[in-house]
Amino acid sequence: MSRQELLANIPLFESLIPADLDALSRRLEQAEYADADVIFRQGDQGSSLFIIEDGAVEISYGEGRGRITLATLFTGQYFGELSLFDGSPRSATATAARRSRLMRLDREDLVDFINKSPSAALRIISEMSERLRQTNELMSQQVSRNVLEEEEEHLTFGQRVADRVAAFGGSWPFILMFAAIMLAWIGINIARMANFDPYPFILLNLVLSTLAAIQAPIIMMSQNRQSSKDKLLAENDYQVNLKAEMEITAIMRNQAELLARLSLLERTMARRGSTDAMNGSKSQQLANADQ
Repeated sequence: MSRQELLANIPLFESLIPADLDALSRRLEQAEYADADVIFRQGDQGSSLFIIEDGAVEISYGEGRGRITLATLFTGQYFGELSLFDGSPRSATATAARRSRLMRLDREDLVDFINKSPSAALRIISEMSERLRQTNELMSQQVSRNVLEEEEEHLTFGQRVADRVAAFGGSWPFILMFAAIMLAWIGINIARMANFDPYPFILLNLVLSTLAAIQAPIIMMSQNRQSSKDKLLAENDYQVNLKAEMEITAIMRNQAELLARLSLLERTMARRGSTDAMNGSKSQQLANADQ
């Protein structure tokens, strides 16, 4: 895939005409990274956009046990585009998932390109506006996943039985039914309607002990399952909050990026306007001198 094609695959630059793509592609620099090499870390000062020419790159957030893999990118994909406009610290860490060859576009090269081609700047701003709309629409429609339903789909038969037994054993129907059975058992033996377990009801004590011995570990299994559910819910809440924070940060940076590009375009157009005015004044003076 040529450099022009790599740039054209990036939404920021897909509306550029072939001449602009060719001019911008000449500013790309090649960089190679071995497997597990860190391309940049979260918090590093950003100044470059990277395009994957060959290989794979993993984008992650956080360090250690709190590290979260956000995405794995492959040939033709890009990352680090926000730093082209605001130069702010990196919001995530990029690591080569295998030996990779990347193309790098520096912020200074992009600014110089925009200064020389304001029409290209307008096309890039148009793409940025469309990306902001898509991001806002995505955030308004996206919902968090139901981790409990996902967990239910992977339950074993034994775990399902344990949950059912624990739920029934802790309900009023079980208490009332068990109380009725005990009263009937005791009443029948006291009234000598059937003398299968006379006072002090040794057989009843054996049944109660056996039932407690069986029910206790089943209830503990269910409690362990509930503890796992609580952990899943807590982890899901953390993931949702973290994602929301990152998406809000991304939107704010996109807005700041758009404002910065508009300001850059205004300054560029103002300089061009003043240059054209000066050239027009000089031409008029020369014309007057000829007359």
